[in-house]
Amino acid sequence: MNFTDYYALLGLYADYTHAVDTGDWDRWPDFFTDDCLYRVQPRENHERGLPLATLSLEGKGMLKDRIYGIRETLFHDPYYQRHIVGTPLIREASGERIVAETNYAVLRTKPDQMSDVYNVGRYLDTIVRTAEGWKFASRLCVFDSEMIPNSLIYPI
Repeated sequence: MNFTDYYALLGLYADYTHAVDTGDWDRWPDFFTDDCLYRVQPRENHERGLPLATLSLEGKGMLKDRIYGIRETLFHDPYYQRHIVGTPLIREASGERIVAETNYAVLRTKPDQMSDVYNVGRYLDTIVRTAEGWKFASRLCVFDSEMIPNSLIYPI
């Protein structure tokens, strides 16, 4: 993997994190290919090869539906989230495809409460080169605990 591609990969991770932390939901689907897979799954299920996931979206259309749900149909106490994302560990790299693993932690802050650790785990990503730059073909968010407090509203 050359420096230019690695730098672009770091930019993809930083831009993604900024979009989900600032609630820029219109941008979120654009980080993915049209036929993408986005899944949030407990570690136990992932390690056992069990398909049950907390959230599983296939294709950019389902990502857009999720954004519609966040804005129009889901009612919840408002909160902010802040991601802390590690440096990507490159598992495979070719000219057109990168497989990477990255640790993450998501902190959640409700306006009238102290911040708390909301979700911790790792991203298992397959990223492909497109005409618009690098995009996630799949993003599997494997979280370490068996449960998520309350419900999962915003993307991890």
